[in-house]
Amino acid sequence: MSELKKGSKKLLNAWAFYDWANSVYTLTIASSIFPIFYSSLFLAEVKTVVAFGYEFKSTALITFVTAFTFLVVAFLSPILSGISDYIGNKKNFMKFFCYVGSVGCVGLYFFDKSPDEIHLSLLFYFMGLIGYWGSLVFYNSYLPDIAHEEQQDSISAKGFSLGYIGSVILLIINLAMVMSQEDAADKVQMMRYSFITVGIWWAGFSQYTFYVLPKGASSGHKVTKDVIFNGFKELKGVWIELKQNLRLKRYLNAFFVFSMAVQTIMLVAVYFGEEEIAWGSDEAKTTGLIVSILVIQLVAIVGAILTSKASSKFGNIPTLIAVNFIWMCLCFYAYFMETPVQFYIAASLVGLVMGGIQSLARSTYSKFLPETEDTTSYFSFYDVAEKIGIVIGMLIYGFIDQITGSMRNSILFLFIFFLVGIILLFRVPKK
Repeated sequence: MSELKKGSKKLLNAWAFYDWANSVYTLTIASSIFPIFYSSLFLAEVKTVVAFGYEFKSTALITFVTAFTFLVVAFLSPILSGISDYIGNKKNFMKFFCYVGSVGCVGLYFFDKSPDEIHLSLLFYFMGLIGYWGSLVFYNSYLPDIAHEEQQDSISAKGFSLGYIGSVILLIINLAMVMSQEDAADKVQMMRYSFITVGIWWAGFSQYTFYVLPKGASSGHKVTKDVIFNGFKELKGVWIELKQNLRLKRYLNAFFVFSMAVQTIMLVAVYFGEEEIAWGSDEAKTTGLIVSILVIQLVAIVGAILTSKASSKFGNIPTLIAVNFIWMCLCFYAYFMETPVQFYIAASLVGLVMGGIQSLARSTYSKFLPETEDTTSYFSFYDVAEKIGIVIGMLIYGFIDQITGSMRNSILFLFIFFLVGIILLFRVPKK
């Protein structure tokens, strides 16, 4: 089909629809069914696993593997963005990571904690995670290409909202599959089937986005050894240009810090709820955790819309400061949580600020960019900063969990990151 004009409704909707396709990964795999499934593999009294020649606390192991995956993404992003810029086809790279992630999700069906299987199991987990975040590098870089500045806040929020709606629909289906079984082993089997549904949903619904999005201006160049590390040169160029753009530089400093904490919490929330909350029984725990995730997703739709409206009225930076303050209070509150009711309250508040801070952080960065056609390099820099932040956040979280034996101490420590993030946001110039 012929390429659509920048700002056209069909083009914007097709871009936003990828959130509908890929957000099922973040909800079912990263946030709900897989963490519950993973925890079910370990006895209540013995939560250790042997991998890579060491014995780990089970929650610490998955935290460290997640951190390693983000480190790989942070390294690969500039290489791949440099190549995609050189040959002029970012859509093919987006497709590649989408399909790698989809296969990883399907592969989780075979996940097992036994010493003979744990490494292959973690490889599938790695593929799903790297596929999701790798595709986002190119997905996010499309935003200033397909939307005018005044459209970016609203279409970014629409993308997140579509993602929440689509992922909730599939989660309800997966929940029905799990709860339809009475035996614990049958419930676990249904969880395995749910991983397959995620892979199929992700790859299937992304086809519309791939059909409509422009390929990018083809240069006709072939990849050589000289261009493999071109992305790092581009990142260096962005870093030099940041010195001339005080507002963007200070915003990125703030984003690096608060995103580190936000993404860490989102990745470990269900593991925290599974281990630290007194549910009473395993069945109550499974039901309670999934209900909590549903609450988060439903409230997040409202949160993303309210945050977009607040940014229109009060400005992006003041709104981000307010949202970070709520996150900071949540860390303090989480340290004292013990009952399911307290966890549900926290889930509602997390939902209110989760979608809002992601959507607004992305569109704020897009607004602050200088006039340039090289948006991929700038968004690669954004993504690398985010991923390195997640690596640091997850390593700190996992280290504190492994050493102290409690995730409460880890979650309380994240309070500091939000406080520093707020201070740095106050330093961002208005112009």
